[in-house]
Amino acid sequence: MNYEYSKIVALFDLDGVILDTESQYTTLWESIGIDFLGRTGFGNLIKGQTLVNIFETYFKDESKHEEINRRLKDFEKNMKIPFVLGAKDFVQDLRQKGIKTAIVTSSDSSKMKSVYKKIPEFKSMFDKILTAEMFEKGKPNPDCYLLGAKLFNAKIENCIVFEDSFHGLQAGRSANMKVVGLATTNPKETIIDKSDIVIEDFSNFTVEDFINFAL
Repeated sequence: MNYEYSKIVALFDLDGVILDTESQYTTLWESIGIDFLGRTGFGNLIKGQTLVNIFETYFKDESKHEEINRRLKDFEKNMKIPFVLGAKDFVQDLRQKGIKTAIVTSSDSSKMKSVYKKIPEFKSMFDKILTAEMFEKGKPNPDCYLLGAKLFNAKIENCIVFEDSFHGLQAGRSANMKVVGLATTNPKETIIDKSDIVIEDFSNFTVEDFINFAL
């Protein structure tokens, strides 16, 4: 194993980065925003945030929580979860090089159980999976990515964040880590100033490209 490679940690957001699911969540949260708040644009507004943060910020009336939770759980049981183009092979190639990998998601463990059921090999694809219950403050706060570095005993400068949402990109930047922006959810021109580099997906971004960027 190359020692230089073993120092690198790749920290991946889930939806819109590894799984091509963000558009489905946008539709769901857009309908929730209209039905419960009478506002449009809600699906884009809350991208990258944990459910706890969404409730604390937008649904202080706890009587609405149960119904929203029910909608969310029903949705996640039935949603399709394809991989972002090239993501699966890219992660496997990283691990073959000895590069550590982790999922750092605002989703909770209940959502991840649904993922594991539909993609049985998913958990074994990554060295660690961090969910919303593991950090007190969600994105755009950097806590989740700082925790990722801590769990690997890695230096901040050796950690690379992969994100698609504005809140997630900000979390990576606030953690003082290098940030790869994916233009899967937002157009490239809207995230280029929030990322160190921007890629469309993983189809033309190789492990060699990643290593050259990381080191």
